[in-house]
Amino acid sequence: MQVKISNSLIKTLKPEDKYYEIRDSSLKGFVLRVSPSGVMSFYCQYKRGKRIVLGRVGVITCAQAREKAIEILNLTNQGIDPQKNKVNNKLTLEDFLNQHYIPWVKSNHKRANKTLATISRCFKQFNRYHLIEITPALIERWRTKRLNSGVSNATINRDTVTMRSIITKATEWGFLEFNMLSKLKALKIDQSPKVRYLSKDEETQLRLSLLEREAQLKQTRVQANQWRLERGYTPLDEFSDDQYYDHLMPMVLISINTGLRQGELFNLTWNMVDLNKKSLIVTGDITKNSSSRYIPLNDEALAVFQKLYDSGDKNGLVFPSKNNKPFNTVKRSWGTLLKKAKIEQFRWHDLRHHFASKLVMAEVDLNTVRELLGHSDIKTTLRYAHLAPEHKISAVQKICFK
Repeated sequence: MQVKISNSLIKTLKPEDKYYEIRDSSLKGFVLRVSPSGVMSFYCQYKRGKRIVLGRVGVITCAQAREKAIEILNLTNQGIDPQKNKVNNKLTLEDFLNQHYIPWVKSNHKRANKTLATISRCFKQFNRYHLIEITPALIERWRTKRLNSGVSNATINRDTVTMRSIITKATEWGFLEFNMLSKLKALKIDQSPKVRYLSKDEETQLRLSLLEREAQLKQTRVQANQWRLERGYTPLDEFSDDQYYDHLMPMVLISINTGLRQGELFNLTWNMVDLNKKSLIVTGDITKNSSSRYIPLNDEALAVFQKLYDSGDKNGLVFPSKNNKPFNTVKRSWGTLLKKAKIEQFRWHDLRHHFASKLVMAEVDLNTVRELLGHSDIKTTLRYAHLAPEHKISAVQKICFK
């Protein structure tokens, strides 16, 4: 019998004295087998006399069985024996990650912690899957679930790249015969996205909030020392006007005035800062594209670096965290600052957008903006540094009828 195999069809089927099969009318090779006992199983016949059991009805859904059949038939069409592929790939994702991929990432990735965090956050649910089971259909279901929960296409694409990299390495290292995700297409995104940057009022409010935060933290330290002295405890260090209380204010001001990526900021060292020449040389070992770039310092950025230099260690990281290690995140203090400044839907990375947008609005040519941002391709700069809407309005108002 040849008919469309579906859940509604399965409900109507009755066992007979002998086995019988139903072949799907729309997917050649997709078979449903009904036993005299009433047990029904899905099969995929990928060659004459060669078939694979997909699973029993009730254990696997009709849709899942169809997806598996499609994957098996795709392998066959590419000259890969699915039975052989299945036998040679019993390694689970978790074992591959722990034994092979994670050690490699730690040795070769500049942002290893970020990559590992993405793996843990997004793909922990797939740890028990065999590598061969990480299929386009599986990733598509994962993407759909995330889209429905409000995650943006761009974020999902970035996370998908991480999984594709895992499967690519598994293929290169011989744990898979075929990269099932090689042709997985990225989700469509707006190639000219609306860039989020600070309005004049928002930047003013952000700066005021930073100043208020500094003053409040310093005053809290003074009050704490009064309490300690009254009880005979050794007072803690206090901060003068020539010192920053902590990392947040200088980090924000440097980002606004240089466009450094957060990872570059966290890993910036004093040997990259030249106060005499009023410039930075961000070296390739901390940049995204491994290329060094030169950034001149304006008056405010220079003053911030000078203040840090005069009050802190002149060696190592500009912004050291505990044990002189680079920061991993400033999410908590940044979120509190934005709430205080009443600024919504603004990420740390948007400080980079803000830097670029101010340059473009000041009529700096796009190639110079590209060089300052460290973009390899001018197309990235065109998407990145759109002019402000009010600037465009001002431009078109210059066209008038005379």
